[in-house]
Amino acid sequence: MMELPANVQNQLMQFQQLQQQLQAISMQKQQMEIQIKEIEKALEEIEKSESDEVYKLVGTVFVKRKKDEVKEELSEKIETLKLRVSTLSKQEEKLEKRIMELQQSLEQMLQSGGSGAM
Repeated sequence: MMELPANVQNQLMQFQQLQQQLQAISMQKQQMEIQIKEIEKALEEIEKSESDEVYKLVGTVFVKRKKDEVKEELSEKIETLKLRVSTLSKQEEKLEKRIMELQQSLEQMLQSGGSGAM
């Protein structure tokens, strides 16, 4: 079995690192999307409440708070999370593009190296 040239090995390592980064970003994005859904569900439940006050979990204790304050707080949190998801989506797209380019480059290197060795 032949040894891969150093430049091909370096590109393979870079390819693997990019794939790991993409996986980490995808996981972060997925977790944030889950948080958004949970907060939206909480907002729905708050809307159903006829009281002007609701209980909010702070650490390990429930605290009575004004319904409007909690709604505003949760809405702001959703907006922040949506911005983060948007940013992560853009990073994800850039990484996917770089991975595709690197993959094509590696395929060309391996094909030219393989045919030259015969």
